[in-house]
Amino acid sequence: MADTLILFTSIGLSEQKAKETLKNEALSSALKEAITQAQNVTGVSEVDKAMGMLLYSMASRLKDTKRVAFLSENIAQRKISTELQLAGALEFLMSHPHDPINQKEFEEACGVGVVITPEQIEDAVESVIKKHKEELLKERYHFNMGLLMREARGGLKWADGKVIKNEVDMQVLHLLGPKTEADLEKKTKAPKAKVAENDVKPKKEELAVNGDATTGEGMSLMEQLRGEALKFHKTGENYKTEGYVMTPNTMSLLKKHLDYTGGQIRTRFPPEPNGILHIGHAKAINFNFGYAKANNGICFLRYDDTNPEKEEEKYFTAIKDMVEWLGYKPYQVTHASDNFQQLYDLAVDLIRRGHAYVCHQKGEELKGYNAPPSPWKDRPIEESLLLFERMKKGLFAEGEATLRMKMVMEDGKTDPVAYRIKYTPHHRTGDEWCIYPTYDYTHCLCDSIENITHSLCTKEFQARRSSYYWLCNALDVYCPVQWEYGRLNLTYTVVSKRKIIKLVETGVVRDWDDPRLFTLTALRRRGFPPEAINNFCARVGVTVSQTTTEPHLLESCVREVLNDTAPRVMAVLEPLKVTIMNLPENTQSEVRVPDFPANEAKGSHMVPFSRTIFIEQSDFREVMEKGYKRLTPEQPVGLRHAGYVISVQKVIKDTQGKVVEVEVNCCSSDAAEKPKAFIHWVSQPLQCEVRLYDRLFLHKHPEDTSEVPNGFLSDINPDSLQVISSAFVDTSVKRAKVFDKFQFERLGYFSLDPDSTADKPVFNRTVTLKEDPGKI
Repeated sequence: MADTLILFTSIGLSEQKAKETLKNEALSSALKEAITQAQNVTGVSEVDKAMGMLLYSMASRLKDTKRVAFLSENIAQRKISTELQLAGALEFLMSHPHDPINQKEFEEACGVGVVITPEQIEDAVESVIKKHKEELLKERYHFNMGLLMREARGGLKWADGKVIKNEVDMQVLHLLGPKTEADLEKKTKAPKAKVAENDVKPKKEELAVNGDATTGEGMSLMEQLRGEALKFHKTGENYKTEGYVMTPNTMSLLKKHLDYTGGQIRTRFPPEPNGILHIGHAKAINFNFGYAKANNGICFLRYDDTNPEKEEEKYFTAIKDMVEWLGYKPYQVTHASDNFQQLYDLAVDLIRRGHAYVCHQKGEELKGYNAPPSPWKDRPIEESLLLFERMKKGLFAEGEATLRMKMVMEDGKTDPVAYRIKYTPHHRTGDEWCIYPTYDYTHCLCDSIENITHSLCTKEFQARRSSYYWLCNALDVYCPVQWEYGRLNLTYTVVSKRKIIKLVETGVVRDWDDPRLFTLTALRRRGFPPEAINNFCARVGVTVSQTTTEPHLLESCVREVLNDTAPRVMAVLEPLKVTIMNLPENTQSEVRVPDFPANEAKGSHMVPFSRTIFIEQSDFREVMEKGYKRLTPEQPVGLRHAGYVISVQKVIKDTQGKVVEVEVNCCSSDAAEKPKAFIHWVSQPLQCEVRLYDRLFLHKHPEDTSEVPNGFLSDINPDSLQVISSAFVDTSVKRAKVFDKFQFERLGYFSLDPDSTADKPVFNRTVTLKEDPGKI
């Protein structure tokens, strides 16, 4: 160990770096081999620091250790002398994993023998500066100098970046002279223009339901997913990704895969049909379908229906509905059960290859990370084949036998189960099978069968990536690449199927689509537009890290869409009768109300106006208070859209002293002094029920026992639902359909609920309006 430490420090590594390297057995071994090879080539025992750093960089980045000697030789011969050349060499070897290596092609790929003269660099920089001279003179040192570097380097691939930077700095200094005080000041950003809630904004209608949405905060989802943005592998270049395992047949399998797909990107969204999709799934849908769409590929909707005990037809239907509601159309709807026979045949092949065995340990024994080793692991192959056949024929009881794979997963679990016995009829195959494959066995093989190019899944599946590759390679079938992204979580909610079932069973919520939940069916029922959910996913971004976000950010996306798409109507939640005394008894007229006051060209509707109207109780106060701007005996108020100003003549109360009616006079708003406020009203309205929703839980993290010691069911917000059974709404909504959305002026955004009847519509408040909290 001490000798190796001295060897590593002798090539230029610090003692600390050398000690860290020694802890990594694979890196340590590769680096020792590289140094030994370089010493043999040069014929001297010492390796200079420049060469030593290249050898270390090569050893730490090279995936195929069989190439250590080859690359070390080229470094020792000074054919590869820069990090740039090393990167080219590593890229070439990744693309050419098999012998023999064509030395000429290799040297061309990593710039061996290419000499870039100072004159070439000077000419290239001069040309770029000439191209941008006008902008440089205008912006001076605030100009993006990185752009000059990139463009100058474009035609000088193997030039030293430091030399180019020095030349750029020198020529810019010659053009602009030394920096002034103004050059040293930070460039100020242009202030964002404030946009009022009802002002015209960029057309959000054009924020397509299928995810091609600008976020207002950077790249659209499609831009984030398109082309090089994610640094994913190109189709057919699976072997270039980190951790991908090569076998002697990898390249021929990839060729067949490319011949079949034509190089097209193929993804899949593979939910289990045992529950309703939630807001986290919206990110998965946008990621899988969006990545395919952004790159002219296709995406499958594949039901992972391998557990017949938990699957119900309603979940299959609801999942497809939600995918399509978000604006995506699957290229094909498939089921894991489509492949049951093929999966069984592959399991038989796995046993024959010596990679699987039939085990009789009980389920309780296999739980956790320290399960005892199976005494049946080394049973003869023929015996396992016979027993597996008996499992298929139903000759064992449930739990009496499983098929296990001979492997260790990244999380330390050994020999995961591939097949288990379940005497439960399958919703598609009936009683044909009594053995069912597990997720760990099914997932990668269905991806392989469907020729998926990018298997996109959430971060918790990273621990299964090595088992994914192992199984495909153990069976010698095409192996896709698994990529992980961060889950999307929201505060103040739970999305676990088990916990939502508990909420339903205990009567806290009505069902999976209760608008207080964050399932997609619940969000649709509450009135959230699919465009807003897709925009929210875009705003959160395509991140590898797990994201926990507050609901108000989603609600902000909802407001942005509804502000431009929800027509305005007038509704009164707590009605107060107002009689206009100076209008004749039988006064009947109509008032035109614009659907979108900021853009009246988008249409309007007519509402009745008569001697009796209703206003909000909160829009009248018998005693004037400082700062109150609405109706009082001393203060008139305007009626929105009607062209009238009303002033109080008499206040009528019931026997308990509660105000039940206000008698007023009206005059034309043209003839009156402009009032301090205009209020909404209804006349000859429809009676409706209105449901106002708030957060279901009191704490941000109801599942966190340190925050909620008595469990999530003890954290229910008693005010999460308020039902107003006798609200009024103007008659323009009487032909509305379920899920139609409106802005109730001054109140918020509302959506027509499926509970509505012909006699009584029911509205759910989707979100409140963004109003100044100080406004009364």
